[in-house]
Amino acid sequence: MAAAPVVAVLADDLIWGTRLRDQVRAAGAEPIHVRDAAAFQARLAGADAVIVDLTARAYDGVAAIRAAAAIGVPVLAVGQHDDLELRKRALAAGAARVLAYRKLFEDGPATIGAWLAALAPAAR
Repeated sequence: MAAAPVVAVLADDLIWGTRLRDQVRAAGAEPIHVRDAAAFQARLAGADAVIVDLTARAYDGVAAIRAAAAIGVPVLAVGQHDDLELRKRALAAGAARVLAYRKLFEDGPATIGAWLAALAPAAR
């Protein structure tokens, strides 16, 4: 049996960080929750995929996406549905998708699970 994929979750907000961590676990993956850029950089090389919360004060979400994409780690970003400029910047930096908070609030485990399943051949 293959090991569960490791997903680094970068989120400085305690509530969203906990929610994303729990959703990753419910999707069958092993979450690593980090809250700042230094911790993210330290864990990035060991991750099969990452989820970046774009609405943060402790780090630059777009820079984090760029760092992950630069080493080939797939990125799913989450942010405000109405911040179109930030969503465009995240996609340009290398995020595969940028989802609204509401989407992950409503069906996070299924959404994350489907994303990870689509990555499975590339991530392992």
